[in-house]
Amino acid sequence: MNSDVDHDTCGMSLAIDVVGGKWKLHLMWVLGDGPQRFGQIRRMLDGVSEKVLTENLRQLESSGVVHREIYPEIPPRVEYSLTPLGDTLRVALEPLEQWGEQHRAELSAKTRPAEVGATRIAL
Repeated sequence: MNSDVDHDTCGMSLAIDVVGGKWKLHLMWVLGDGPQRFGQIRRMLDGVSEKVLTENLRQLESSGVVHREIYPEIPPRVEYSLTPLGDTLRVALEPLEQWGEQHRAELSAKTRPAEVGATRIAL
């Protein structure tokens, strides 16, 4: 299937391109609380490597949903935040979180025991 054709006909494909992957939805959640520094984000997302976090932040930035602000200080301070476009995406993702909460027990019964206590994503 040609992905260019999908993007012309399906907005869902566009949205999934932006937030698809293991860490991007988690990043949307973290940045939904306001601007965060790289180290703060890394501490909040247990298990993500610096390389993967950097790649995901760059991809979200190139999609226009994350803003990277560099402050001219010594040492330089960098903060990441949601753009207005990113904030509309965060709001659009809230029903997905609500669905997960509504069906938590049913879904947890169908997952492996190690996944039952997975971190809750709040948008």
